[in-house]
Amino acid sequence: MPRSETVTEEPAKSGGSVVTKLVGALRTGGAFLVVGGIGFLVDAGTYNLLVFWGGHGVLYHQPLVGKIISIVVASVVTYFGNKWWTFSHKKGGSAAREYVLYTVFNLIAIALQLGCLGFSRYVLHLSTPLSDNISGTLIGQIVAVIFRYWAYDKFVFTGASAARTDADA
Repeated sequence: MPRSETVTEEPAKSGGSVVTKLVGALRTGGAFLVVGGIGFLVDAGTYNLLVFWGGHGVLYHQPLVGKIISIVVASVVTYFGNKWWTFSHKKGGSAAREYVLYTVFNLIAIALQLGCLGFSRYVLHLSTPLSDNISGTLIGQIVAVIFRYWAYDKFVFTGASAARTDADA
């Protein structure tokens, strides 16, 4: 009889670890999407103010500069959201290392977004608020979000998970 209790406990433990991993992945992914959603609003709002406010904003004729500024502002917001919420379960490493890598991967993501906006503006010759927001903000943001999630989890916020550390102790 004790043997069957032990056998019953083992599947529960392994099933629990799969469920725990799934819940953890959903939590991290959900938090990343919420932080990204806030970043999206900051990016879109800042860009539209700079480029289209009052019909022709201060950067109307320089939409790529406007996009760079809006992404930088949004990146500052999302860094702290990701550090303190999305990846808070990972123990912090070197803050300088995180800042540098976060900046490098955001520069790559900015290039991805600018590529989408530049293609729409200069190849397709579309320059309406709708086309800019679809290409630079929506499509560019989707491409950049997928890249950022992968890069942040793999390279930036790499500290040991607090849950694993507690279990190991």
